[in-house]
Amino acid sequence: MLHRVSLKERRDRILDVAVDLAEAGGFDNVRQRDVADQAGIALATLYKSFPSKENILVAALEREAQTLERKMAARPAQGTTPVERLDAFFKITTRAMCNKPKYARAVLRAVASGESEIAGSVAQYQERMNRLIVAAMRGTEGPAPGSEELSDREQLVATYLQRIWFASLVAWSAGLQGQAEVVSQMCTANELLLRATR
Repeated sequence: MLHRVSLKERRDRILDVAVDLAEAGGFDNVRQRDVADQAGIALATLYKSFPSKENILVAALEREAQTLERKMAARPAQGTTPVERLDAFFKITTRAMCNKPKYARAVLRAVASGESEIAGSVAQYQERMNRLIVAAMRGTEGPAPGSEELSDREQLVATYLQRIWFASLVAWSAGLQGQAEVVSQMCTANELLLRATR
């Protein structure tokens, strides 16, 4: 009996292939024809869901954020103060990103591409990350996306921390600093921003 592949299984296979290609050779190695071939689907089928490699890479990043959300729900960032929990959170997220350096650089390039067709996906990823940052500040596993409003202060702090983190990762990607320096910069940013917005 033939196993009918679900849309989720097909999507996961596409993203798995893209991540593997990116980690093997970076952004330029993620060619849609190769993704389609290795995922076992027609190129036209791939284009319907993912018109560009940027679409695929941002979708892979969003999936990783969903995985991080589940991990943080099971084991929230540790610490007795908001700053300590944020420090722990950014240590975890930075390590996860830097553990696959070529893939991370490919994803950073995709997010920063300025392609209008991925703006919505980037915004969804940023909103999910904001909620994870706020969960760390609050010391909870955090609200499910869309289930609870963030205060103006929480939204402001999370947005700025996420932007600082992105800029620090870009510097890491360019070889200007190491993973430890990214974490150190985030620890400083966490303390300064929370103190400034009390």
